[in-house]
Amino acid sequence: MSPPASAPRVGIRWTIGDVSGEGFEALRLSIWGAAKSFGTEAAYAVCFNSVSLEYAREQTGDLPPGVEWIEATHRLPEWLRPYLDRHMAEGVGWKFSPLRLFPDRYEIALDNDCIIWKMPRALQLTLAGQSPLCVLAEDVRCCFGQFADMCGAEPRNTGIRCTPPGFDLASALRRTLQRRPCRLSSETDEQGLQVAALQSTGTPAVVRTSEVSICSPFPPHSRELGSCGAHFVGLNSRNLPWEYCGRPASEVRREHWRQCRLPLYELVGVSSAEPRRGAS
Repeated sequence: MSPPASAPRVGIRWTIGDVSGEGFEALRLSIWGAAKSFGTEAAYAVCFNSVSLEYAREQTGDLPPGVEWIEATHRLPEWLRPYLDRHMAEGVGWKFSPLRLFPDRYEIALDNDCIIWKMPRALQLTLAGQSPLCVLAEDVRCCFGQFADMCGAEPRNTGIRCTPPGFDLASALRRTLQRRPCRLSSETDEQGLQVAALQSTGTPAVVRTSEVSICSPFPPHSRELGSCGAHFVGLNSRNLPWEYCGRPASEVRREHWRQCRLPLYELVGVSSAEPRRGAS
């Protein structure tokens, strides 16, 4: 289904690296769900790093036509490198490689494990010009790392991040780092930097967890899908080095994913739910 001709130009991007098989399967579902929600007029791109194009495409599986694959390994802004761990621990920094792919469109950055099958209200209103121009997701708790005191008391998640055409993300990030010069060493640091930067330009609209749940079997996350989508936090890790209720956490996580995946295929409109090769 295509949006009406008067709809704003939208570009949707994902970042993928050396993640678990379930993480690649989630990427496949995320792309199909976005295509269902935003239609054929939107642009779609996957920025990959740390793996070959052939491997990433094989692990992800069949996708809608028109999805572009972009080698992102060498597209990190040089000015940002001094703020990153040399080995980019926990994958920190890859979401900024490159900073903008669609500068003349509303650019929606989705985590590969964030699956949307219906456009949340905050995105609907923003794309219709009836809401603040940037969008973030709601979270179940604040995880802002070294930027916690700059992000406010409301939990926010950057698994969904929308910026408008012409938005100067580089300047917003640089101003924030000038206020808090530090080395980003965790996913929470990366998230806190983005939240602080976007909030410094105005109050973003918020996708509520009732619409896109923060989904996992581990409290305070929800085991349930939201009305529009679900963000399967922790799915990318091959091994979670702890136990939950006397069981390996990784085993509990995979079991929850297996329970969710068939309904997800139906919700995003993909008929085949055969296990992906290399699932782990």
